[in-house]
Amino acid sequence: MKLCRTIFTALSPTLCHVGNHLLFQQVPMVEIDGMKLVQTRSILHYIADKHHLFGRDLKERTLIDMYVEGTLDLLELIIMHPFLKPDDQQKEVVNMAQKAIIRYFPVFEKVLRDHGQRFLVGNQLSLADIILLQTILALEEKIPNILSAFPHLQEFTVKISNIPTIKKFLEPGSKKKPPPDDIYVRTVYNIFMP
Repeated sequence: MKLCRTIFTALSPTLCHVGNHLLFQQVPMVEIDGMKLVQTRSILHYIADKHHLFGRDLKERTLIDMYVEGTLDLLELIIMHPFLKPDDQQKEVVNMAQKAIIRYFPVFEKVLRDHGQRFLVGNQLSLADIILLQTILALEEKIPNILSAFPHLQEFTVKISNIPTIKKFLEPGSKKKPPPDDIYVRTVYNIFMP
């Protein structure tokens, strides 16, 4: 049985749970370039390096890593949201909104405002931009006006969303996975907690 979900579907790897290939008995696992990669950050680093999304030097790589790590903390809350008990889901939406508005978005708003560059790090699209966009879009599905106090993040979201490959990926009918529904949640529970 396969359970497929991916962050980088637009970049073409498939994230799958496949039998004995899970090094630590957990997903995600990506089959790419003849390898079966596990652990989210290792997968992200490989894809980012392969597609030149990981900076030009050590300083840029470190900034990208720092921004990605912070954003992933917020993204993990969003990813886990569908698996909460219904009574806890609304409380968690409030918690996610507060963390985004108080802790995370001000950091990125300041970076975008102060450095005068097109992207979070340098003048080239990076993994940090992609993960931040993914997180913003996922939050906007739950809280449509989440960026109302962040004009630079609003502009960033529009700009990054209009990069041709990303725009195509975000269009209806693309490989972009919809938010998890009840069937998806039940499937995950059946696989991991039979």
